Amino acid sequence: MFEVVNLTKYYSGIPAIKDVSFSVRPGEVLGYLGPNGSGKTTTVTIAIGLIEASAGTVRFDGHDVQQDFVAFRRRLGYVPEDPHLYSFLSGREYLQLTGRLRQMPERALNLKIDGLLELFSIGSAADLSISAYSKGMKQKILISAALLHDPELLIFDEPLSGLDVTTALVFRHLVAALAARGKIVLYSSHVLEVVEKICSRVVVLYRGRVVAHDSVERLRDLMALERRWSKGRPTSGSARWSCSNAWPC
Repeated sequence: MFEVVNLTKYYSGIPAIKDVSFSVRPGEVLGYLGPNGSGKTTTVTIAIGLIEASAGTVRFDGHDVQQDFVAFRRRLGYVPEDPHLYSFLSGREYLQLTGRLRQMPERALNLKIDGLLELFSIGSAADLSISAYSKGMKQKILISAALLHDPELLIFDEPLSGLDVTTALVFRHLVAALAARGKIVLYSSHVLEVVEKICSRVVVLYRGRVVAHDSVERLRDLMALERRWSKGRPTSGSARWSCSNAWPC
C-alpha cells in the first residue's frame, strides 16, 4: 500500500499543502483532483523525492520511503506533466538508457521497448532525434520509460498532456489493465471528466487541503445534488467546493 500521511509543505511560511493524507491499495486507481495551483504537483514531487516535506511522511508497504529511497525508486514508475528528455538522443536510445540504468537484461529490455513503441504507435519515429518530436510524442516516451521495469507503484501527473484522443483512449485502457494486475496507481489531474473514467476513488485538493475523499460514484451524486440545490438558492461555504471552489461547472 502507498500512503501519504499528514503531508505539509511551506514556501516562505505559506503552506502549499497542509495535512494531506490518503492511501492507495494494490489494484486501485486513486484520482488526485484539483485546479491548477491547488498543490497536486507539490504532493507528487515530495512523494517521488524531488523536494522535501516540511512535515508528514510518505510510506510504501508500511515503511517510510526515506529510510531506503533507492529501493523505493526501483519499485516506482513516474510520469511528469512536462516532458524533460535528452533531446540529443532518439526515442529508442532514451528508453535503452532508462532500462540499462535500471539494470534490465538487454534482451528483455529491447523486447519491452519494441512492445511499448508499437502500443503507442511511435515505432516509425523511434530512431529519430527527440528534438524533432512533438509534445505528444515526448509524452509517449515518458510513459513508456515509466512502464519499462514493470513497477509496482505508478504515479501519473497530468499524463494525457499533449496526447491525441486515440492515444488518450489507449492510455486509459492501459491504466485499467495495470490496476487489474494489482498495480498501485495515483493519477493526478485537474480534469474531472478524465478522472471519472479512470479512477475508483477521488481525493479533491483545494488550496493545499483535502476537501473531499470518496468514491467516484458518491462524489458524482453529491455534485449532482449540489447543482440541483444551487438552482433554487444561492450557495455559500463548503457546499460550493464541488463547483466554484474546485473547478467550473
